[in-house]
Amino acid sequence: MRPSAAYSLRRRLLAWLLVPLVLAGLLALADTYREAVVTANTVSDRVLAGSALAIAERVVVGEDEALEVDIPYVALEMLTSAAQDRVFYRVDGPPGTFITGYETLPTVEGVARETTVYADSTFRGDPIRLAVLARSASTGVGSVPFVVTVAETTIARTQLAQAILLRSTLRLATLIAGAALIVWFAVTASLRPLYRLRDAIAERSPDDLKPIEQVVPQEVRGLVDTVNSFMARLNSALDAMRHFTGNASHQLRTPMAIVRTQLALAGRAGSLDEAREAARAGDEAVAHAERILAQLLLLAKIDEATSEKLKALDSFDITALAHDITADQIMRANATGIDLGFEGGEPLLVRADALLIGELIRNLIDNAITYAGPGAEVTVRVERDDGVLLEIEDNGPGLTAEEIVLVRKRFARGGGKAKPGAGLGLPIVEEIATLFGGTLTLSQAAGGKGLSVKVLFPQAFSESIPSADRLS
Repeated sequence: MRPSAAYSLRRRLLAWLLVPLVLAGLLALADTYREAVVTANTVSDRVLAGSALAIAERVVVGEDEALEVDIPYVALEMLTSAAQDRVFYRVDGPPGTFITGYETLPTVEGVARETTVYADSTFRGDPIRLAVLARSASTGVGSVPFVVTVAETTIARTQLAQAILLRSTLRLATLIAGAALIVWFAVTASLRPLYRLRDAIAERSPDDLKPIEQVVPQEVRGLVDTVNSFMARLNSALDAMRHFTGNASHQLRTPMAIVRTQLALAGRAGSLDEAREAARAGDEAVAHAERILAQLLLLAKIDEATSEKLKALDSFDITALAHDITADQIMRANATGIDLGFEGGEPLLVRADALLIGELIRNLIDNAITYAGPGAEVTVRVERDDGVLLEIEDNGPGLTAEEIVLVRKRFARGGGKAKPGAGLGLPIVEEIATLFGGTLTLSQAAGGKGLSVKVLFPQAFSESIPSADRLS
């Protein structure tokens, strides 16, 4: 799966912070414009109402009881503005009676007396705002109703709303720009530890796998801990690989040299018997190299095993496993004059890798057969002892106290250099035992002669099979 394209954390943070701020600003501007329109209409409507009232105060009943009106100049003067709005008016008497003004000017019908209503309309192709006032003039014995309509174009109020919106836009734009600047510096300052972390890693050599000690924010601490854990595992893997390659090159050099020497001797052999002897010696060297390589691969497998892989291990019956492996080795033991036996009948469970424990048992039996000598007895024993105890005991020549310490090291052998082997058997046993919580103990056998090798698996890694299961 290909990784997705890289993105800028800085730009993403700025987008998440500023885009909502801009959207909120646009919503605020929309609300501001609505309020500006309401404010402009309120202010202009009051002026229109004042003009209508001034005209209505000049409406009187004449001698013939007809309505007369003397339009005061001040009533229209108050509507003048720098926006060059045009002003219109009309005065209507009783229904169907037009008194003065612009007869085609729209008005509002059915206005209640002594009230003023406002409306939007158009006149001569221009939008206008109307104020309609309904009143009555007294005749002494009665009253005559009339309606005063005053209108003006909407240029001034539109300009007022636009001016309020413009000033609000400038203030909001300044606020957003300032916020963007603050956020930019804040994000830059917050990301600076990541840049230092990047530089610290970039300056490292490929061989430097020490933990990163750079001070970082708490939100990034988990990432740094994960990287440190990965580097520790990588370092372990590289160490295991270096150990394997170094050990392989060191230990395989001698068998390969023997093989080349024997091939050269076979080529110069004067008889068939000499050639066969050279071939036999070369075959033994190849077999020895195979054993060394198998042991080194087993060590690499042990080094590769981690605690995470061991958590999911199942338990198995180590008594049955040891019995089967012992049975497989009886023919080889008999061929070398060794009496190989097994003690232990109670099924005991160990939580470990059965393949690695099998290699542990094979290595111990192989060491006993190799070093105990002809006529010796070797006993494989499995029993309960504060856990599960695996013991391989022989009555051979054994080891001195110095040799017991020495043989626990890699490539060190006891019992004389003439014996075959790579000196890896017991180190492999100890590493496998330690991997599964066990401990390796070497001591003299019970009779004071020979060697006893014990591997104890503690209770945490062992359990007994319930009685009901054993009976089944």
